[in-house]
Amino acid sequence: MPVPQPTAAERGEHILAVFDTAFGELLAADPAAFRVKFRKMAGSAFAFYRGTACLFYADLEQEAHGGPYLDEQTGRVWIHGDLHAENFGTYMDANGRLVFNVNDFDEAYVGPFTWDLKRLAASLALIGYAKALSDEQITHLVRIYAASYRERIHALAAGAKGEEVPAFTLETADGALLGALREARALTRFGLLDSMTEIRDFERRFAAGGGALELDAATRYKVLAAFDGYLETLPESSLARPDSYRVKDVVGRRGIGIGSAGLPSYNILLEGHTDALENDVVIYLKQAQTPAVSRHITDAAVREYFRHEGHRTVISQRALQAHADPWLGWTELDGAGQLVAEVSPYAVDLDWSDIDDVEDIAATVADLGRATATMHAAADDSSGHSLVPFSTERAIDAAIAADEEGFAELLVDFAHSYGARARADHQIFVDLFRNGRIPGL
Repeated sequence: MPVPQPTAAERGEHILAVFDTAFGELLAADPAAFRVKFRKMAGSAFAFYRGTACLFYADLEQEAHGGPYLDEQTGRVWIHGDLHAENFGTYMDANGRLVFNVNDFDEAYVGPFTWDLKRLAASLALIGYAKALSDEQITHLVRIYAASYRERIHALAAGAKGEEVPAFTLETADGALLGALREARALTRFGLLDSMTEIRDFERRFAAGGGALELDAATRYKVLAAFDGYLETLPESSLARPDSYRVKDVVGRRGIGIGSAGLPSYNILLEGHTDALENDVVIYLKQAQTPAVSRHITDAAVREYFRHEGHRTVISQRALQAHADPWLGWTELDGAGQLVAEVSPYAVDLDWSDIDDVEDIAATVADLGRATATMHAAADDSSGHSLVPFSTERAIDAAIAADEEGFAELLVDFAHSYGARARADHQIFVDLFRNGRIPGL
């Protein structure tokens, strides 16, 4: 017997309850930031989906203790936590190589591997709908994603390395991924510094304006003390040249993006690897948030593993991303966990606005499937973290092998059903927002 669907009013009350749990404290502290966040989310169903991982996991909570392809191991692997089709892009790895891969690990945690795949599949349905693709075309794209993920996981489980499963670089990528890498290569550290700083009295300092907030002496002291704590979390390889971490300037910023509304953050200007002014480095120190997925994972061993959310974000990113940002670390400020990382000059997000040909979309989706599998496989018994003490790729490979045909269909069915749910939720949200129904706004 089919489960009765909630009315729009009932669903609206559910959305408000989830928002209160996820955003209530931050919203009360900074309503203006959330008005900006919610206006962005009102712009499209996809923007709404991006900003509501909390709602997504509240809807998936019934699977927390079981579900297709989930067992004691595959239900407890490192996951990205917010894997949608726009959370991919370029970064400069610790070896100085430009790589295209998954990015933005703020929501990373330990949970069922299928949750990442379902969140990505539903995002494909939303992108496909926005590009006026038919349901059949969307189905085809999700099957391509599932097949590419399956193929790469199997290859990695079988021990494939190097040329058999290459990273997406300037030498190996093509299509939209190669375009993003080439765009990133054209960027420069000087360009980033020129947009944020100026040279005064023969030294670089942050420029006024552009969202920078001057700090009072007490706040500056606290930030610098937190910075000292951050240095203790870096691997020895990052500390080869201590002068690199000489602080030149500090400013405050206010997070107003879809994912960081209301979270205080700071930018710190450092000497960098040489004395040359064009090689200065900007890092950010940002209060880490509670990941949406963590509210629906009851495993005490997972929850107790992390000192705070900053520690959780960094450990998760290091587990999921090979050769992660060498500036990546954590600290505490005012009792809250902080994430610290470089403001990279070479970060370019995957831009879907110009990927309109169905064959180009399909090729991109296939690459995202491979990138997802590579990410899941990076975080296993060889990643140096005791929380997931087994081979992730072999566990996932075995689970999928038990029902090969059902794997793609699971994602196809979810993509269509949750894509429709998200589009309807977006309209409900817009009506709640514009009619003043969201408490605190």
